[in-house]
Amino acid sequence: MTLTFITGSGTEVGKTFLACLLIQQLRARGNSVGALKPIVTGFDPGDTTASDSGRLLSALGLPLDQAHIDRVSPWRFRAPLSPDMAAAREQRSIPFTELVDHSHSIATADVALIEGIGGVLVPLDGEHTVADWIVALGASVILVTGSNLGTISHTLTAMEALVSRGVSIQHIVVSESIDQPAPAIETAAVIERFSFGIPIFVLPRLATADGAPSLLPLLD
Repeated sequence: MTLTFITGSGTEVGKTFLACLLIQQLRARGNSVGALKPIVTGFDPGDTTASDSGRLLSALGLPLDQAHIDRVSPWRFRAPLSPDMAAAREQRSIPFTELVDHSHSIATADVALIEGIGGVLVPLDGEHTVADWIVALGASVILVTGSNLGTISHTLTAMEALVSRGVSIQHIVVSESIDQPAPAIETAAVIERFSFGIPIFVLPRLATADGAPSLLPLLD
């Protein structure tokens, strides 16, 4: 079993799109796949199909019912804020030990994917960040970033935050942004100069999964 954590340099950089593509391609290859996005903010219970949880369930070929939503994303909050802030507004919290244990619950699959929330140092509670979650899991990482203005600094900062904690980064994926000051391949080349040999993968902007490049090398 391979446990891979998909994290980002920030929010809205394409983590869920990448996760869904990976799931679909792994299943097409014949692998069993377990996937979770345990924490979701900005969750609208009236529109679960379009939610990150719903998109993951669709990629997994699982029904979009309450039991499966609870399984994939047990900590769901309405406010589109960092998890600690969103939870506080509902007078709730995210017990860190329970979060780690739940993340390990898909370990029986050939490939286990955990999608994080926001960026690497997003707070989960008063003490823990996403990076602490990754370290506690002992997971390797796919770091997703955009090609928007500012992404080079954001990516290198996220990379250093992970490397300094002893986290293994399998790949950095530059997911093409709608607005970008330069072609994504140029941005990726700059990031590569500072990436300490971590492989860089450029994911072109796609309307659908049709015609997507193979993402399986990100894991192999």
